[in-house]
Amino acid sequence: MEHAYRVALVAFPGIRAFDVSVITEVWGTDRTDRGLPSFDLHRVATDTTQIPMRGGLTLLPDRTLTWLSRADLIVIPGVDDHVTPAPTPLLDALRSAHARGTTIAALCGGAFILAQAGLLDGRRAITHWNLVDILRANHPHVTVVPDALFIEDDNIWTAAGLAAGIDLCLHLVRTAHGAEVAATIARSMVTAPFRTGTQAQFIERPTPHTDRDGDALAAVREHALRHLHEPLTVADLAAFAGMSARSFARQFTAATGTTPLRWLLDQRIAAAQKLLERTDLSMPEVARRAGFGSEITMRQHFASRLAISPRAYRAAFSTAPAANAAGSAPNPR
Repeated sequence: MEHAYRVALVAFPGIRAFDVSVITEVWGTDRTDRGLPSFDLHRVATDTTQIPMRGGLTLLPDRTLTWLSRADLIVIPGVDDHVTPAPTPLLDALRSAHARGTTIAALCGGAFILAQAGLLDGRRAITHWNLVDILRANHPHVTVVPDALFIEDDNIWTAAGLAAGIDLCLHLVRTAHGAEVAATIARSMVTAPFRTGTQAQFIERPTPHTDRDGDALAAVREHALRHLHEPLTVADLAAFAGMSARSFARQFTAATGTTPLRWLLDQRIAAAQKLLERTDLSMPEVARRAGFGSEITMRQHFASRLAISPRAYRAAFSTAPAANAAGSAPNPR
C-alpha cells in the first residue's frame, strides 16, 4: 500500500503563525472523503518542547529532526527575525535533506533559513519585496529574483509574501498530485487555485484616483474564459475592452502583474490540465477545447511551463474512468 504523502512543517522560535496555519490547512486537513490523497503532516523541531510564536501563541512539535529523513516535502514557515542564526542542528538537517533529493520550500522570510544553511548560494530565490535588499545584503551569493510570486531552483522553492505562500503551497500540491486536487483544496480555502503575475503589482506605489478600467478588465477576463476554445488574440481582447492594443496591454499588466498573452496561456494550460485529468478525450480534442489549436502547440507549452508532456500528465493525474465517453466531457468554458 502506498504511504501517505509526508510533509514536515519545520518549527523553531520566531516562525510566523499565519504561515503555520496555511501549511496546516493545506496538508493537515483530512479531505480523503472528497477523493483527495492522504497527507501525513508533522511539526518537526530540534525537540518536542513548546515553541513561542508572535501574539502569545505556541506550537507543540510532534517529531524531532530525525523525521525529516522520511519526509517527501519539507516546508519552512516565514520568520520574524531575519538575522539571528537558526539552530545549527536544523541547518545541518536541511542540508542533508537537500542532498537526499527531498523537496524543500520556504515561505516569505523562511528563505533566510535556507540562505543560512548555504542552500541558496548560487541559486535563484525570492522573499517578500520588503526583504529583498536585506537578503541580498546578508547573503550576497544568492541570486535574488525581485518580483516573482514563487520560484524554484534545484528542488528548492521560495515564495514572496503571505498570500504568495498560499500560492506556493497550492502549486506544490498541484505539482505532486495534479490540478484537480489543488483546485479542490483551494475551493475549501475559498482562494484562487493559482494566481498569475509577480509581486511587483503589490509593491507600494501611489494609489490612482480612479479605477475606471478595473471593471472593464474583469469583464475581459470573464469573456476570455468563456471563449477560451476560440483563437483569441490580445487584439481581440483589447477590442472587447474598447481600448487600443497598447493601452489594453499596459492596463492589463498593471492590474494583474502579467501580460495578456501570458495570462491567456496560463488559462489554456489550466483548462488542458482539467481535461486531461477528468476526461479521456483525444489529445487533439483537448488541445482544441483549451484553445491551443494543435496537439503540437499544446505539447510545446506543457514542456516549457510544466516540464512534462500532456500524455505523461494524464498518466500521472487522470481521474477519468477508462469507459468515460469522449462526447460527455465538459467544455472548459
